[in-house]
Amino acid sequence: MEHILDLYVSNLPSNMKGFIFGFVHVGIMLIGYYSGWSINRFLKLASKGYIAGIFGAVFSHIFADLIASYIDPHIRSMIFGIVIGGILPLAFIPILEMLIKKKK
Repeated sequence: MEHILDLYVSNLPSNMKGFIFGFVHVGIMLIGYYSGWSINRFLKLASKGYIAGIFGAVFSHIFADLIASYIDPHIRSMIFGIVIGGILPLAFIPILEMLIKKKK
């Protein structure tokens, strides 16, 4: 597969280097949404519904980013940063929950 990607990707203009990443990322998300597979079903057992939705959306995007960045040869060297950058904002959920509860 690497050879096929190199054959077609090497001919793309420089401003299209993230094309494969974007295509695979959105493709994975669409397959997940239309297949009905949901990480929220597993997370609802452990938390409130809307928090499970937030975690489900974040984890599905991180998973899609991981796969898409692995497949795109231009972005492959950034896998670690992309995944850590996607996981790190989850630490703010407890803080945001406290802020929301104070407003109510």
